[in-house]
Amino acid sequence: MKKMDKEGDLMYGRKWIPILLTLFLSLGAAPVTANPNPGPTPAVKKLMAFVIDDFGNNMQGTEEILSMPIPLTVAVMPFLPSTKQDAELAHQKGHDVLVHMPMEPMKGKRSWLGPGAITSDLSDDEIRSRVEKAIDNVPHAIGMNNHMGSKITADERIMRIIMKVVKERGLIYLDSKTTDKSVAGKVAAEMGVPHAVNQIFLDDVYSVPHITKQMELVCKKIHNHPICVAIGHVGPPGKKTASVLRQYIPRIQKEAEFVTISKLIHQTAH
Repeated sequence: MKKMDKEGDLMYGRKWIPILLTLFLSLGAAPVTANPNPGPTPAVKKLMAFVIDDFGNNMQGTEEILSMPIPLTVAVMPFLPSTKQDAELAHQKGHDVLVHMPMEPMKGKRSWLGPGAITSDLSDDEIRSRVEKAIDNVPHAIGMNNHMGSKITADERIMRIIMKVVKERGLIYLDSKTTDKSVAGKVAAEMGVPHAVNQIFLDDVYSVPHITKQMELVCKKIHNHPICVAIGHVGPPGKKTASVLRQYIPRIQKEAEFVTISKLIHQTAH
């Protein structure tokens, strides 16, 4: 038998390609492709940050709040009897610690502010000095928010001084938003300070029905938005706030991840 050369072998093989392809398709085979229906894309986890103010003075609800099974942000007032104790314990439990900086309000008694407060009659140097001392007085502080402060947070001159110190120390700033006229967020953004803004006060009225109503607003907010920041307090409403918050944890966890304020700021900045 005559042997075929290489070119003959190649031509012989080519004759079979259409035949084999027809047979392949007739058997119902289909080209391999990527799965056209890989399932739903996992939803981006929403973020919920609870900030609890007014630590530092052995306030009611301190133990109940600090023992919460979720990460929190604990705002501690400087120069008070349990300032260092509360900040240390909060840090040990993995919570963020903020300096809860007393600032002058539009209305209210100056005595409510506590020691080392920022008031509008202070010189630029004195404002800077008080902010620096407050930061030094609160162990493990990673940021600052305002205690009261409706007058100060609306004053751009003073907020620029405060924010300069915050930036120099590598801290973040949370605008408690005690007034719609606050310029804290605007100034922070202009100066490159990582920041966030409070959206809901939980316990401005010290009753379980009101706190529950506010928690419903939190649930609605987190259902419709990717993040929520809410502020509660130790003190007169402390135990009530702790009780209601604990009840809502499972419900909120179905939609959002509980985070500290620094994690919320970091994750939303990327």
